[in-house]
Amino acid sequence: MPILERVTVTLSSDLIRDIDRQEKNRSKFVSDAIVHELDRRRRTQLHVSLENPHPESAELAERGLDDWAAGLPDEDAEALLSTEAGQAVGWIPGRGWVELPD
Repeated sequence: MPILERVTVTLSSDLIRDIDRQEKNRSKFVSDAIVHELDRRRRTQLHVSLENPHPESAELAERGLDDWAAGLPDEDAEALLSTEAGQAVGWIPGRGWVELPD
């Protein structure tokens, strides 16, 4: 069971009234709302990251997975990935990651 901590949050009486109309347990409602908002922000950050990859990621994408795997020790490459699995993708500036034709 997670460790619980008490936090004091100040909300308007209108907002409290709206919460109470939806949920009797205010703590649960606020906790659910925070989890939802954190998930939304993580997704937004992921989208930003995918649209603006780190320069090293763009370089790796240009080189391709096979070149990257060729630089690994033989015993590591086989354990880490299968170049036949998954969908081929490529980075297109201004568009982001796109699926490549087979």
